[in-house]
Amino acid sequence: MSTRAARTTPSALADLRNEPRSPLPGSEKAALADTPATTAAGIKPLRATAVAKAKPASSRKKITVSVVVPRTKPVTQAAVAGKHLTRAQFKSSHAAAPASVKAVQKFAKAFNLVSKAEPARSTVHLTGTVKDMQDAFGVTLQEHTVGAKTLRIRQGAIYLPDSVLPHVQAVLGLDNRPQAKPHYRVGKARAAASTSFTPPQLAQLYGFPTSAKATGQTIALIELGGGFRQADITAYFKSLGIAAPSVKAVLVDGGKNAPSNANGADGEVMLDIEVAAAVAPGANIAVYFAPNTDQGFVDAIATAAHDTTNKPTIISISWGGPESSWTSQALTALDNACKDAAALGITVTAAAGDDGSDDGVGDGKKHVDFPASSPNVLACGGTKLVASNGAITSEVVWNETANKEGATGGGISTAFPQPTWQKSIAATKSGRGVPDVAGDADPTTGYQVRVDGQNMVIGGTSAVAPLWAGLIALSNATNKNAAGLPQAKLYSTTGQKAFRDITSGNNGAFKAAKGWDPCTGLGSPKAASIITLLATKSSAKKKTSRAKA
Repeated sequence: MSTRAARTTPSALADLRNEPRSPLPGSEKAALADTPATTAAGIKPLRATAVAKAKPASSRKKITVSVVVPRTKPVTQAAVAGKHLTRAQFKSSHAAAPASVKAVQKFAKAFNLVSKAEPARSTVHLTGTVKDMQDAFGVTLQEHTVGAKTLRIRQGAIYLPDSVLPHVQAVLGLDNRPQAKPHYRVGKARAAASTSFTPPQLAQLYGFPTSAKATGQTIALIELGGGFRQADITAYFKSLGIAAPSVKAVLVDGGKNAPSNANGADGEVMLDIEVAAAVAPGANIAVYFAPNTDQGFVDAIATAAHDTTNKPTIISISWGGPESSWTSQALTALDNACKDAAALGITVTAAAGDDGSDDGVGDGKKHVDFPASSPNVLACGGTKLVASNGAITSEVVWNETANKEGATGGGISTAFPQPTWQKSIAATKSGRGVPDVAGDADPTTGYQVRVDGQNMVIGGTSAVAPLWAGLIALSNATNKNAAGLPQAKLYSTTGQKAFRDITSGNNGAFKAAKGWDPCTGLGSPKAASIITLLATKSSAKKKTSRAKA
């Protein structure tokens, strides 16, 4: 229900409008031309002269922004590693700080904005005209047409009244340029007939228990475009001889289940659904559709984490972009949404990217993909897998850049410090190492899926995120225990024995090596061993292996 702020005198509102302002830290937005964000999202970079021709955004158009506010009690990494909270417990102990909600609502009223608070998500949504938004946040909003899209853009920082500034951590949605791209690659015809696999075949190769079911688990899929058709799902699972899963669309921030054709984002959506459900039979699937913006991305994850209706137990993310393409406020807000999930016992899997060690930036430097670089997600890299007679005969780092078919992302984060579970790895001394784990991703040894009535072979680290999400779902159901953030166990000396160590290949700047490396992390799963490992209790005293990189 939409509400306005509590009664405030006209003079107090006037004072707020005229109060001195300061920039919101981390809100600085680059120009549309030649920015990493536009490149990463698949939009051809624009010349600065083209951006200069942008027209003012329609002043009367209504938009909604998401204002992230501080929590009553911050969610710490200790809380993430401790006993998991129920959603009710989380809301009780970590809801939005009432004083901050009140301050934002008062601010909203002063600028004719309508507010709606979501305490569990620590977010206040504000709706109003472009003119009022510009006045409220001290920005200029412009529109620019790129192909068939009209983007609303801003440059520079967001400015807030000094009394409001301490109550705001992020303001998302003023700018709606695309933030991420899907990490999937369509296999070429030359390889599709002889080397591709169905998801159950890959599950068998990785040792997924054949009798295990994921009953009672819900896998949330984050999708920033595309859609699914029930007819495709029914036909696909019939062809596999598996009961079709229950698939529900959840719409966030105006997102839609909008299937179009197999050449677009539908490939990502169907890959995620079909892989996750096929390797984790019995699991429910909830697909969270949101606009491809920083606001949509953050809100989709937060909605899934705090969804008391569908109650996801795993979240799988196959979209992302280079860390350098994010504002620090958006990066922090999304990381915090993943931290919320971990505190709730929800494992978040994320694709590490399909453009090698520079993540497609093309500036000659090393880059990692976000949200895979978040220390609150399980980052999933890619391999090339060859099998014969039902057994793996070869598995190396996925790198098909010579054939223009991509390579696994991976490297060292410049945004996040070394997490505790990577302390023994010398290569991660300067930052969080990506990925954590791996699985088949090469489109030449890809996954047989059905998209918009077509049978296709698709690869990419996009396939690895739902593969691992399915494995975690089976583990949760088998162990009757939520895995949550599993890295402390996975990086332990015992944990490393639950992986196939990948020691051959490279992703550009980094080479595979014994132990953890920035190409395939700890390796691909020995699934039964992973499930057994995740059944054990964590111990802070366990030693981690001294992996090389």
